[in-house]
Amino acid sequence: MRIAAGLIFAGTVSLLASSAAWSQTPPTKGTAAAPAAAPAAAAPAPAAAAPAPAAAAAQVPPKQAPQPARAACNNPNALGVARTVEIDTTGGPGFGFEHFKQLDFLRDHEVVLTFDDGPWPGNTPAVLKALADECTTGIFFPIGKHATYHPEILRQVYAAGHTVGSHTWSHENLNSKKLTEDQKKDEIERGLAAVKWALETSPSPFFRFPALQHPPEMVTYLGNRNIAIFSCDLDSFDFKSKNPQQVIDTVMKKLAKLGKGIILMHDFQKHTAEALPTLLTQLKAGGYKVVAMRAKFPATVLPQYEQELAKDVKLPTVSSRPVNSVVTTVDQ
Repeated sequence: MRIAAGLIFAGTVSLLASSAAWSQTPPTKGTAAAPAAAPAAAAPAPAAAAPAPAAAAAQVPPKQAPQPARAACNNPNALGVARTVEIDTTGGPGFGFEHFKQLDFLRDHEVVLTFDDGPWPGNTPAVLKALADECTTGIFFPIGKHATYHPEILRQVYAAGHTVGSHTWSHENLNSKKLTEDQKKDEIERGLAAVKWALETSPSPFFRFPALQHPPEMVTYLGNRNIAIFSCDLDSFDFKSKNPQQVIDTVMKKLAKLGKGIILMHDFQKHTAEALPTLLTQLKAGGYKVVAMRAKFPATVLPQYEQELAKDVKLPTVSSRPVNSVVTTVDQ
């Protein structure tokens, strides 16, 4: 799934680029034209500089749609959710000390659970059940193609109250020299459009690069798109694990050293789905607390990618009518 050798290189180049990405907030429409909206002699200078009420209203970004509420917790000993934080993704902030060290918002013994590469039959539903049993939550970074294969599973993720971001269209390594800059942007935008198509609503503007490969120009691009970038603090390496216990041991050992962090796992991996119930129990026993991350604003999906996706995606044709209205015996 990921190229471990690329992490060292990616960490170096992304740190050089991340400060540029964070500082780049695109100007809102109408800002540059505001001083010319009224003749210079028509009003004193302060009044001319002030935006018109309609223009000011247009600058307010849309609110994130209310996330479905998590189910009531019937487990008094559950791990639960300690606190929820809201993220303003303006400028594309980066999270996860493997690559981004500016935003140290977690307290001691706090963790964020994240899951990549879904949705996938069997494994993703098992992850959802384990999280529900412990009344806790995570962030899911689905692959766009997988979202189009199994939209009903991704909708289950969202309906359970989890945060949904994106993880490219086909899990291409965006550091590859074989890809042009436009192809890299297509991977990001098409993946985002696919997640919106599957959810039937805009996802959160949260993005994780495949294999944690952070090409500087794409870090800048995401910053201009006001999409937060997620690395991690500790990698479970569940895609390399031989069994569920190895996933548990890797996470707990790294947490004992770090004391907190954003944990990278994969709901695509069977061992992760099998390990999660025990891992969550051990997190609770170790005094760790889960933090939920929510976006202040929804992701903006570019219309051209939605239109292209609508042409390509094969819509289901299976009828839901009862059999006696479809099949009628006419001769026997």
